[in-house]
Amino acid sequence: MNRFNIRRFADLAAVMATVFSTLVRGELPQVSLNAGIHVVRAEVANTNESRTQGLMFRKSLGANEGMLFVFQQDEAYCMWMKNTLIPLSVAFIDARGQIVSIHEMLPQTENSHCAASAARYALEMNAGWYRAKGIQRGMRISGIDRALGPK
Repeated sequence: MNRFNIRRFADLAAVMATVFSTLVRGELPQVSLNAGIHVVRAEVANTNESRTQGLMFRKSLGANEGMLFVFQQDEAYCMWMKNTLIPLSVAFIDARGQIVSIHEMLPQTENSHCAASAARYALEMNAGWYRAKGIQRGMRISGIDRALGPK
């Protein structure tokens, strides 16, 4: 096999891995959210399967991309980072869209990061995103009401 064929094979393998990952993961619905003046494109994890999978095994996340976890009821939910390869920040958000707490989470750890009070949603973003954008506890995330409810 010459270098050209090896490169084509490597490119084809990368494309196949992406397609396979998408098929296994399934395409999640997306919603546009606003955190102050910042627009976030969030995948919506609204089923037991998608909430369990979360962002596990992903190697990257776009600059203003995240995952919105939608829960069935208000509780002090906890998140962990087992099998998650990228560092993340999570904001726990109540049913009205108000942030109740924000936590920084290290990859591939099993530490629990729990909401400070009852939450209906959790929005995971790249580590440090909330701090860099000046988003703090008590602020609101708008557009959450457009997310598909839990299944």
